[in-house]
Amino acid sequence: MYCRNCGEIIPDDSKVCPKCGAQQTDSTPQTVFCKHCGAEIDADCIICPKCGKQVAEVKAETPNIVINNSNTNTNTNITEIPGLVKKCNKWVSFFLCLFLGMFGAHKFYEGRTGKGILYLLTVGLFGIGWLIDTVTLLFKPNPYYVYRT
Repeated sequence: MYCRNCGEIIPDDSKVCPKCGAQQTDSTPQTVFCKHCGAEIDADCIICPKCGKQVAEVKAETPNIVINNSNTNTNTNITEIPGLVKKCNKWVSFFLCLFLGMFGAHKFYEGRTGKGILYLLTVGLFGIGWLIDTVTLLFKPNPYYVYRT
């Protein structure tokens, strides 16, 4: 309960406020005073509409929460899947593509041997594939993952 005069928290069965000495009525008051700004507010307000500060605690009943976690999956890292994924450094791949991309060096680094041979035989897909790969590597995250199929 709050004091009707000063807004301090007092025991529910108090007849007199221990701080200011004001008499408290037995019935629940309709209005109280904000302990921050002194404005008269409704008794069930949690936040003072005048100053915006919290004047009471939220009284919510919390339900009993039961957590039943039977998850046994421990393979949470994508790099732990052997043969399916390769983790590549963006900058190593970018500089390989920039200087040796016409010969498919960045494709060999990614583990894509077939595409590397194609780039080697066609001189970077006639320069167009090399140019596209150089630009797209700039926008990849570091590290990026290459899926092998």
